[in-house]
Amino acid sequence: MSECVFCAIVAGTAPARMVYSDDHVMGFLDIRPVRPGHTLVIPREHHPDLAGITSEMGTRLFDAARMIGAALRSSSIAADGVNVMINDGRAAFQTVFHTHVHVVPRHHGDRLSFARGLVMRRDPDPDGTVAAVRAAMPEGT
Repeated sequence: MSECVFCAIVAGTAPARMVYSDDHVMGFLDIRPVRPGHTLVIPREHHPDLAGITSEMGTRLFDAARMIGAALRSSSIAADGVNVMINDGRAAFQTVFHTHVHVVPRHHGDRLSFARGLVMRRDPDPDGTVAAVRAAMPEGT
């Protein structure tokens, strides 16, 4: 899918700040993050919506999201929790039609900064953020 930005990231023809990668899925920082550390997990194979995802792929996506969530908690981002979300279809506010899971770090009492993040959607130090999350990922990932 040449017009799919996530397929271009998989192919290496579009840039991404990679947090996680294996033979089946990839995780990279969202370019318009709600919070620093907001990561997207995608299948390497193009699937526009959840209907095309196998149970095995769903498990792989969720497992990567789980590892990234743990890294967001144990890294210098020090998340107190994470939101794990999938927007499936235009009516659900999906904007890139390549299935993806959002992993968003949350902190106690962050309602105002989270709401501001929905509008501002930027990370002042994405290179520092990706380094912090990578450093907290399990060895070998």
